[in-house]
Amino acid sequence: MSEAPVVLLSHVMLKPMQAALEEKGYRVVRRWDLEDADRAQVQAIAHAGEVVLEPEFLQSLPKLGLIACISVGYDGVDVAWCRARGIEVTHAQGLNAEDVADHAVGLLIASWRNIVTGDAHVREGRWAPDDRLGARPALRGRKVGVVGMGHIGQACATRVEAFGMTVAWWGPNPKPELAWPRAESLLKLAEDSDILIVACRADASNRGLISREVIEALGPRGLLVNVSRGSVVDEDALIAALKDKRLGRAALDVFQQEPTPPARWADVPNTVLSPHAAGGTLESIPRMIGQAHENLRRHFAGEPLLSPAP
Repeated sequence: MSEAPVVLLSHVMLKPMQAALEEKGYRVVRRWDLEDADRAQVQAIAHAGEVVLEPEFLQSLPKLGLIACISVGYDGVDVAWCRARGIEVTHAQGLNAEDVADHAVGLLIASWRNIVTGDAHVREGRWAPDDRLGARPALRGRKVGVVGMGHIGQACATRVEAFGMTVAWWGPNPKPELAWPRAESLLKLAEDSDILIVACRADASNRGLISREVIEALGPRGLLVNVSRGSVVDEDALIAALKDKRLGRAALDVFQQEPTPPARWADVPNTVLSPHAAGGTLESIPRMIGQAHENLRRHFAGEPLLSPAP
């Protein structure tokens, strides 16, 4: 009988996958307690795509042939480096776009309409008869700029249009088939927007894409929503702009460091924060895990992979 294929779990958050992988006949090892004797046996990695897989670590796995990312993003993996060494990379292709867009719009509304602040106001007994927290501008008629018009960006655009907002977008590649206008530059998009939703795929080329200049172009009445990756936004510049009132508001699901240190945000005004939860629903998580299982099956069967990273 041939030995069971060996699959490595790359991060502790993937522990729940172990039993299902073992039921499918794999031998599972875990990076956080990996023994040197197992390194030479690892043939595939089940991976959370935002976690960095260092080339030095990958080089210590001589039989590695596949990195199957459970997530849509795979920014922690140098795909070109891997493929140059015969290691394929897959991801969860478009499986949670609707859920991420729902969360993005939830963050947008919660921030723009002071819902989180209002909740605290009521719970802390600070609601007086003549206190309405100050009026905010309506959402209808606001201009929304979307950075990155892939599956998630398009789902966000469709949703905000239903609220009577207008949409423009920017990305490095024109998409003439889209109904929404593409701005001439990211800076111009920020200047022309009341709300900027960051939904682009993260990679080494767009670290810090939402720079101080872009943040200041959005301005003191603007709202930045980020459901992409923390690396896409210059977080230090963002925090400084919020404190100095050069940016109005921020609603974030992703951070430069995760978990983000709570002290980093303790005195940052006008923020709504969630713990990288946008893409995780009871429906999307099984779909993403299922696609990773299928990619593993196809890899070991010598079949074409279902969802290779672009």
